[in-house]
Amino acid sequence: MNNSGVTVGLDIGTTSIKVVIAQTAGNQFNVIGAGSAPSRGLRRGVIVDIDTTAAAIREAIDQAQEKANIKITDVVVGVPANQVEIINVNGLVSIANQNKRITYQDVQNVAQQALSNGLPADRDVIELVAEEFVVDGFDGIKDPHEMIGVRLEMHGVAYVGPSKILDNTRMAIQKAGLNLQEFILSPLALGTTILNDGEQDFGTVLIDLGGGQTSAAVIHDRKLKYTFVDIEGGDSVTKDISTVLGTSYINAERIKRDYGFADPLQTDQDNDFPVEVIGEVVPKQFDEKYLSEIIAARLEQMFTRIFDHLQQVNALNMPGGFVLTGGNAALPKMVDFAKQLLGDNVRLFVPDQIGLRHPSYTRALAYSVFASRENMVQQVIKQTIMNRREITPNPEPTPSEAPQQESYDSYQYVDDATVAPREGWFGKIRQKINNLFNED
Repeated sequence: MNNSGVTVGLDIGTTSIKVVIAQTAGNQFNVIGAGSAPSRGLRRGVIVDIDTTAAAIREAIDQAQEKANIKITDVVVGVPANQVEIINVNGLVSIANQNKRITYQDVQNVAQQALSNGLPADRDVIELVAEEFVVDGFDGIKDPHEMIGVRLEMHGVAYVGPSKILDNTRMAIQKAGLNLQEFILSPLALGTTILNDGEQDFGTVLIDLGGGQTSAAVIHDRKLKYTFVDIEGGDSVTKDISTVLGTSYINAERIKRDYGFADPLQTDQDNDFPVEVIGEVVPKQFDEKYLSEIIAARLEQMFTRIFDHLQQVNALNMPGGFVLTGGNAALPKMVDFAKQLLGDNVRLFVPDQIGLRHPSYTRALAYSVFASRENMVQQVIKQTIMNRREITPNPEPTPSEAPQQESYDSYQYVDDATVAPREGWFGKIRQKINNLFNED
């Protein structure tokens, strides 16, 4: 198959690695292959063993390229929002061309100049979004290419993250025999691909329920305004089930998948299932309501922490509400459970492409869509970022407190009285689980 117009999105998750191969022809975007493999060498979304992670990536890539019948060499890779800092940047250059016609080289120069000032030493740029260009004082320009001028300015937003996270990801990709085409910030890709125009314009909170962590992102005015990452995810739920029921992690994951519900109010206490308990010869019987109470206790903690952080930036009552996705969002009745804590304006996003109809594929799909939609200016800026990484050595980070993200102020939609978290049996369940094991 011809590889022209092919984009490969790679999602290196804590519990699984997903690959989506898409081909773009004109305005047509078609998924032609996908792959999935269990993750190895990651903890809470961060690579801790490069070699084992590279082997898992290779396994998912091989599966995807066999289905698509093409050879994969280049990938676009998502980066989680761990410790991401949002920084406003500005650049200014003179047009070197004698006829004063602005070229893409000038765009690259002004992007490079914008990134050369004021960035933290132990951090690297993941994304640079040009909000506007200014040519000789005329602002609001999206693409200055071929315009005439003597001075080019750029005002943009840089999303920077820990250099070591990017370095380890890059190394794992190289060891898997692949070429890194570009990094993509996960919440930015998700927000601009799975939300509709109104949700992006008026404001929406996107909650990504992953295996190793849960993240929330505020999208407003078509910009990523705020991110928060909670270090618990579906993996934490599985560990709770394993601990409380006294069974292996593998059994707990299967039990969660086959019998688990997010909302105990919609379960039947009379529906029992067998569990192989460690140290017991005969399997024990548990009911789905009890299992759901274990699941809900952990979910309630995660959603409450997200609630608290969103409350601090006045983002709880956005017109677009809350959109859930990610592998952990596949638990039955997850939307119903979330509504009890976040309000009624909650929906679930699941990809509708054949072979991808599970929320765990959302990120990989979003990466391939996001990269395929980049215009020439965005591609030039991305190439500037990649070139900067190649020529600028990353200094050793100095121990410092993780930067605090500035709150996005002036949301006017909040009415805290209407979105207060529900107390009552959620808290009782949490206390019951905490009494069984001291993990929190």
